[in-house]
Amino acid sequence: MPRRIVVADDHEVVRQGLRLILSERPEWQIVAEAKDGNEALDAVRAAQPDLLILDISMPGKGGLQVLKELVAEGIDVKILVLTMHESKELIEMVAPMGAAGYVTKSSAGTDLLRAIEHIFDGGKFFPSLNS
Repeated sequence: MPRRIVVADDHEVVRQGLRLILSERPEWQIVAEAKDGNEALDAVRAAQPDLLILDISMPGKGGLQVLKELVAEGIDVKILVLTMHESKELIEMVAPMGAAGYVTKSSAGTDLLRAIEHIFDGGKFFPSLNS
C-alpha cells in the first residue's frame, strides 16, 4: 500500500511540480492538495495521510498555525516543512513543534526526495543536522 501524502502550498506551480516529482515513486501517492492553511487542516483530517508537505507562508492560517493545530489535536502525521525561508531560527522553531523535517524550495531539487525517504524510515531531516 502506498504511503499517503498531502501537499499544502499556495502556489499551483509548486503543487504541480511536487505532483510530477512524487508521481515517479509508485510507493508514494498524493491523496489531497491544499492551497491554504484551512484546506490543509481539512485535507489532513479527511485523508489521514502518512506525510504532510507543508508550506509556511500561506493565506489564512499559515503553516506554523497548521502545525500547532495538528499537534494540539493529536493527529498522527509526519510533517515536512517545504518553504522559501532559509532560516535557522525557523528550523529551530518548527523542530520542537513536531515537524519531522525542513527543506527549502531552493534546495528541494537535491533534498526533497532524500528528506521524504529519511522521514518515512523514521528519521528527521533538518539541514542544520544533516549537512
